[in-house]
Amino acid sequence: MLRKICFRKRSATLVLLVFGLLLGAAGAQTETVLYSFCSQTECGDGQSPYAGVVFDQKGNLYGTTRSGGASNNNCVYGCGVVFKLTPKGKETVLYSFCAQGNCADGADPQAGLVLDQKGNLYGTTYLGGAYDGCESGLGCGVVFKLTPEGKYKVLYSFCAQNGCTDGAYPQAGLVLDQNGNLYGTTSSGGTYNDYCAYGQGCGVAFKLTPKGKETVLYTFCGQTNCTDGGDPVAGLTFDKNGSLYGTTEVGGEHRSGVVFKLTPKGKETVLYNFCEEQDCADGAGPVAAVVLDQKGNVYGTTRGGGEPRGGGVVFKLTPEGRETVLYSFCWQNDCADGTNPFAGLVFDRNGNMYGTTSSGGEHHAGVVFKLTPKGKETVLFSFSGSADGANPEAGLVFDQKGNLYGTTFRGGDYGGGVVFKITP
Repeated sequence: MLRKICFRKRSATLVLLVFGLLLGAAGAQTETVLYSFCSQTECGDGQSPYAGVVFDQKGNLYGTTRSGGASNNNCVYGCGVVFKLTPKGKETVLYSFCAQGNCADGADPQAGLVLDQKGNLYGTTYLGGAYDGCESGLGCGVVFKLTPEGKYKVLYSFCAQNGCTDGAYPQAGLVLDQNGNLYGTTSSGGTYNDYCAYGQGCGVAFKLTPKGKETVLYTFCGQTNCTDGGDPVAGLTFDKNGSLYGTTEVGGEHRSGVVFKLTPKGKETVLYNFCEEQDCADGAGPVAAVVLDQKGNVYGTTRGGGEPRGGGVVFKLTPEGRETVLYSFCWQNDCADGTNPFAGLVFDRNGNMYGTTSSGGEHHAGVVFKLTPKGKETVLFSFSGSADGANPEAGLVFDQKGNLYGTTFRGGDYGGGVVFKITP
């Protein structure tokens, strides 16, 4: 039995950008599909992008797809790709996963990519790798590096330690520090496994040197009843002092997830326990990374909870841990305002927030939304579920002109998802 593999709705999208660094748009009305996946035979160009995209200095976009690609060994619909997309929409597959025996090079990338100053790409795969101690029988995931010349290298294969105490099944992307060290999370693995399903641990936060030496910074569910959180499916975000912030989908005092802070030495503090309020009006089940403003406030989304229908929320958290719900989704009739945000947020220069919901909207196929600092929501685009895309699971990025870019998991001309652009 494969564990938490295909199409479980979780965000691996990483929009890990600090407030004030992005150029913003005042609004958006027009969507352009830059690329529709699965246009090639057997989806050799990739299929079903689960994560967002990143820019290089020339305006090219880079991302991953969970399936498709040239290598179909051990994968029903292909094992995923890393792709490059020019500003004019020409796609190049940079790497097809599972090119090595038993997918030792990785398979099923659910997260986005991060670029270093030399143009190298770094990311994770949920499956594959050198060790098959996980229930999938296909490896426990990897961290990889891809050079601009297309040279691929596995930096680390998870479950290298007995019982996967080093982590297993990374669903989120990575962040880089100034020394080239990589930081991330795994959704399973770790020392403690009594609370979590499948007996393979509740996840870890890790550090990886440029040479591939891994250090577990924190093992989740180390406290009684998992009050410190468990199952971190989202990535990490740095503050200006080098501390890391993130979310867990489960655990906490009410078993509905937490927002946590982790010092560089691995000391964890739970900043907020979700479902503190009746009927989880404050949110439940966060699966996206958080963003910080210049004052240290933390912003993010939860996929569930909120009033009146439990469609998820956008929240703000002060450095002291006081939460404010800025918006509860599915407030409008038939959830026209969107429901179930699986991705995080980006800011414009005026403090407005932008994001996606995986469902809801006019056609029930998800929306792109704008939210003012005071919590007024505007739906910028409702996906139709057809050629323009459907079910965006990932967050957004801005270009220098204020255009927004993202992906949808489904839809498009060939049903394999799209990369889209929304202009002001």
